[in-house]
Amino acid sequence: MKLSVSAYGLWAFSFVAAQRVQQPLQQETVSGKPVQVAIIGAGAAGSSAAYHLSQYAHNASLPINITIFESNSYIGGRSTTVTAYNLTTTELDALSSPHHYSTELGASIFVAVNHILVNAVETFNLSTSDDDLDNPKGHLGQEVGIWDGNTFVLQLDTSLFNGYWTIAKLLFRYGLAPIRTYRLTKSVISKFLKIYDAPIFPFESLTAAAQSVGLSAVTAATGEQYLRENGISAAFAREVVQASTRVNYAQNLEYIHGLEAMVCMATEGGAMRVQGGNWRIFEEMVKASEAHVRLGERVSSVTEKRDEKYMISVIDGDAGEEQQLLQEERDDGTAFDHVVVASPWQYADIDFGVFPEFRLPDKIPYVRLHVTLFTSPHLLDPEYFNLPKDQAVPQAILTTLPDGEPAHTGPEGVGHSAFFAISLLRPLTNPKTGREEYLYKIFSPKRISDEYLSEILDTEHSTDNGSAEAPFGNKENVTWIYRKIWNSYPYETPRVAFEDVQLSRNVWYTGGMDNFISTMETNALMGKNVAKLIVDAEQSKAERRMGMQMEEDMKARKQDL
Repeated sequence: MKLSVSAYGLWAFSFVAAQRVQQPLQQETVSGKPVQVAIIGAGAAGSSAAYHLSQYAHNASLPINITIFESNSYIGGRSTTVTAYNLTTTELDALSSPHHYSTELGASIFVAVNHILVNAVETFNLSTSDDDLDNPKGHLGQEVGIWDGNTFVLQLDTSLFNGYWTIAKLLFRYGLAPIRTYRLTKSVISKFLKIYDAPIFPFESLTAAAQSVGLSAVTAATGEQYLRENGISAAFAREVVQASTRVNYAQNLEYIHGLEAMVCMATEGGAMRVQGGNWRIFEEMVKASEAHVRLGERVSSVTEKRDEKYMISVIDGDAGEEQQLLQEERDDGTAFDHVVVASPWQYADIDFGVFPEFRLPDKIPYVRLHVTLFTSPHLLDPEYFNLPKDQAVPQAILTTLPDGEPAHTGPEGVGHSAFFAISLLRPLTNPKTGREEYLYKIFSPKRISDEYLSEILDTEHSTDNGSAEAPFGNKENVTWIYRKIWNSYPYETPRVAFEDVQLSRNVWYTGGMDNFISTMETNALMGKNVAKLIVDAEQSKAERRMGMQMEEDMKARKQDL
């Protein structure tokens, strides 16, 4: 069993627009009066919606124009990377393995069961790397450790070579709980995968789809309840499953719903990532869709016209004033037939005015997650983690709560450990000094201070091995650091009803998926689902028009007779 040590999180850069004022939208038209679709957001859902719209429309011989509005300056949404040491493109090009320096802020991995992402990687011929890394030079510890803030309750080497020993170790400690959890996870995932195909797909209601495949009972229970009801021991649930829900969603088993807890354990087939960043999947999807992409433009309002079309108002990403300049219908263009909101509702901040029978999505609380990336010549300090000085700290540290400590939600849910996970990602050569260093990532509910980093690092030992010729000796504990705060994913509390896919006539919303399962794959699935619903709706409309035209033609013939 492979423990996932990364999550689908949300990370972004600031945008510097070429112009400082809002401008009316410009549209190009093609013959045949194509269907005009606006997609708001270029993350996993929006990119997938654009890509699959183009595919479905092509197969249906439906002319279509797609415009994507993205308030950030990049495509990928919650999947984005930063470059260690703030290296420029020129500096990266001079390195032998530049992709090693690109580091995911979140949305770090996907697995074999993620069909949309895996198929996209194959279609676009993207190179991937396994998430299983050998121990970095100088690191002799276990691959994964689970720490409760006082002690490591479990340490594992999940590599293939030691796989049988790991299984034996788990069975000795937890009895049949690991096997039962594996079978339960497979059962839950097999139900979820039914959503990908007919007769469930495409689904107009995620709530109904969940009921149809038998997942409502799973989302209605907490992870703790669901595991207990299925005979999983409390020790395995707390020490292993909860460690996975914390690293992936920063939430404890008593508060996260059962489906999300099971998803955290669904890593069969190994984890993988795209070299250079998983955002490249979504960039390729957008390219293949041939959509008109408007980066750095935030949609401020959507207005319904009398002819059942929609007009979009945008504000430049760095504009200081809330201006409302509407896109005007012109002789060489049309307004939008469909609008897809492909970002969390409360953060999209779009004024839809007064729409008849508009189903307003709930404002869902999101986890505010601190992500800290840093490089150092030092390994983590064993003594900080209450290990003997000569025992190496595990490469990836997941956390849980000590036995008997009450679980909480929100930032207090982190408990005694003060962080959700620390990972030694890989060794890197500092290109400015030529020194071998380590790249780390920390997930936490609060800011990780410089002082705390000094506490957890073993500053007495470094990759320099005490060499007098080391460029900086042991003076620099942290050579590069990057901090980011995200509204990373929803608090996945138990529920049986999810947000509507269609908010109003031809206004679509992908955000309901986040409360069901929040991953790159599931958001891509919702984008694909909305794309199919739009094309199906347009085909039905065309068939109705054709039927009406045939009736009129028949009436005209009868009158001629």
